[in-house]
Amino acid sequence: MAIVLAIETSCDETAVAIVNNRQVESSIIASQIPVHQQYGGVVPEVASRQHLETINHAIAQAMDQAKLSWGEIDGIAATCAPGLVGALLVGLTAAKTLAILHKKPFLGVHHLEGHIYATYLSEPSLEPPFLSLLVSGGHTSLIYVKECGRYETLGETRDDAAGEAFDKVARLLNLGYPGGPVIDKLAQQGDPQAFTLPEGKVSLPGGGYHRYDGSFSGLKTAVLRLVQQLEKDGKEVPVADVAASFQQTVARSLTKRAIACALDYGLNTIAVGGGVAANSGLRKILQAAAAEHNLRVLFPPMKFCTDNAAMIACAAAEHLSLGHTSPMTLGVESRLALTQVMKLYQSAG
Repeated sequence: MAIVLAIETSCDETAVAIVNNRQVESSIIASQIPVHQQYGGVVPEVASRQHLETINHAIAQAMDQAKLSWGEIDGIAATCAPGLVGALLVGLTAAKTLAILHKKPFLGVHHLEGHIYATYLSEPSLEPPFLSLLVSGGHTSLIYVKECGRYETLGETRDDAAGEAFDKVARLLNLGYPGGPVIDKLAQQGDPQAFTLPEGKVSLPGGGYHRYDGSFSGLKTAVLRLVQQLEKDGKEVPVADVAASFQQTVARSLTKRAIACALDYGLNTIAVGGGVAANSGLRKILQAAAAEHNLRVLFPPMKFCTDNAAMIACAAAEHLSLGHTSPMTLGVESRLALTQVMKLYQSAG
């Protein structure tokens, strides 16, 4: 395999990491959450400026932490899609500059492929095929991982992503941003059976429901109506109970679809990635359901659930070992299907 330095700037974390095969040599993450909290969400222009201010220091820190010289680095990578265009450009430009300066191969990496590879960092023996459940603020998908660069989307959300729903419900409950961690913490103190909320089934033409697709927009609306009704009745909103009921509903919905998909496709391993992979409710419910069906569930360490560059470097290292590199003309894309990953690469020779 290869030693790769990778940069991740797709949203509001400036991250740089060096990975040797599937071993993390260094990982630097500079979060912008305090900056964006005052706006209640990520402001793209602000994120881009923060990346510009932070990127050089993060690169220097990563090199210092790994105790490696540039001569020992085999390749330079950066997230190129999907994400905020301005933010992506900061990382991509920095990576290209380093690649030219140090005469190293350059690789553009798909952000979601990085989340798939996050699990490899703690489970180096993991090999395809397996099912990946990607759950984050912008994406909720069930991915059939066939091999490096070959993916099939089997199910996804039809509207809000799971993490997006957490943020919106937190806003409804006046809990601030980001919503995932605060709802998870509150849910520990609440009753998950206090309120019955819809799991968001997706109807099929002619009747029935789509087995793997989900929807969270209706769930968010149901929480809004619940809060409005409680306030109308002059009752105090039991925030912890609402948070627990909401979290349980999301976890149950994701679990049902992931288990059904794995069983239908004969896959005995489910690897979970993305920020919502850190959610305690999802971890508990999915692991319990998987055990009933003799399925293995793998979660990345907490530090690799949210956006980080180690997962990007891990994916890039495998691509590089297979002879894949990206042209210097590669640009960034705000949207790019995971099934289009190989368009980012060219084979050596």
